[in-house]
Amino acid sequence: MSTNTSANQMIASAADRFDIPDDLTAADTKLVYLFVTVSDGVTIGDLQSTLDIKKISLFPVLDTLSERGLIDRVDDKYVNAAA
Repeated sequence: MSTNTSANQMIASAADRFDIPDDLTAADTKLVYLFVTVSDGVTIGDLQSTLDIKKISLFPVLDTLSERGLIDRVDDKYVNAAA
């Protein structure tokens, strides 16, 4: 099973339980948003190892989520902006 298929299945399952903003369309962006939302704070390393997404791909996703006011960076961790 490809990572993208697995990510899409995970997102579809989580979408029933969490409010994912409609303007998030990319699977990686939704996945990172969900992971940060359900965590008490995650580092780049946490995201990279758990979600199996390369750092070079994570930074633009995190920037997008931060710019939209969905997550915040506190020290070396990313947290849900609503928390």
